[in-house]
Amino acid sequence: MTYALLIQNRAGVTVDYAEVTDSVEFTTNRTGSPGKLSFTIHKPKEVYGGFNEGDPVRFSVDGTNIFFGFIFRKEKDRWGHIAITCYDQLRYLKSNESYCFVGLTAGEIIKKIAGDFQLNVGSIDDTGFAIPYFVKEDKSCLDIISEAVQLTTMNTGKIFVFYDDAGKLALKESKNLLIDSVLGDKSLVTDYTYTTDIDKETYSKIKLVRPNKETGKADVYIVEDSAAIKKWGILQLYETVDENMNAAQITEQAKTMLSYYNRTLRTLSLPGCLGVVGLRAGAMVAMNIPNLGDISLTSFVLLEKVNHKFKNDMHTMDIEIRITSPK
Repeated sequence: MTYALLIQNRAGVTVDYAEVTDSVEFTTNRTGSPGKLSFTIHKPKEVYGGFNEGDPVRFSVDGTNIFFGFIFRKEKDRWGHIAITCYDQLRYLKSNESYCFVGLTAGEIIKKIAGDFQLNVGSIDDTGFAIPYFVKEDKSCLDIISEAVQLTTMNTGKIFVFYDDAGKLALKESKNLLIDSVLGDKSLVTDYTYTTDIDKETYSKIKLVRPNKETGKADVYIVEDSAAIKKWGILQLYETVDENMNAAQITEQAKTMLSYYNRTLRTLSLPGCLGVVGLRAGAMVAMNIPNLGDISLTSFVLLEKVNHKFKNDMHTMDIEIRITSPK
């Protein structure tokens, strides 16, 4: 493998630090956090011209761009080794702001916020769903976008992934992020831990409440699964919806939410897999692990978290997966 780890300093000089870095880690999560690149430089920075917080960093493997972002943290020890932590553009979206959006899609919201924070935008899929009324006050922009994407999923049943594609913000439907690889007992996977639970993000009853200024009371909409309640008891998700939504919209959203949450949550952790360049959280990949436990996993899965580790000619991955399966 050939690595390039380029840092451009404030003088405009770009230096490749790959030869003085033993290992590089690149981590992505499907939602809620920016991509992270971390590495340690093992020779004094003075020899190479130096670098500072905010300097741009690009990491590539065999000519394929893996990460583009900026230095946010440096840590130097007594021997002169410098540990560097970098984040992609999503880090700037942790800033708080207030917004009022009317009739915009998640993609349009992303473009508006990105423009306000002078961020580069790449490919944005059309979700086909305009959020009727979306008001947020003093919230992080990343949380605002994440909620807009989640609302889109709840109303369309389609999963969209918001991420930084090596320097450009992107919004893609997960089915458009298919990876041409197979993970399984005899393909890349060396070990796994399989977990099932109804303790987190499992609901048998959805209760949506709409404020009603005319009556002074709340309008309540409930969708539930009696069979699931018989098995698990009442696991209720309670949320307040926008007052401008009509009854049909609220009912449809409740049905979609029940369809999404009314299942046993199945997760699969895969430590130390053989690495695949380009695999990231939010992508879909084929899995083949028969007789996993209560299911046989022979389908495409959505990656929740991927941590790449590059060291010399070794490339491994730690992967976390949520499995969509019957109740």
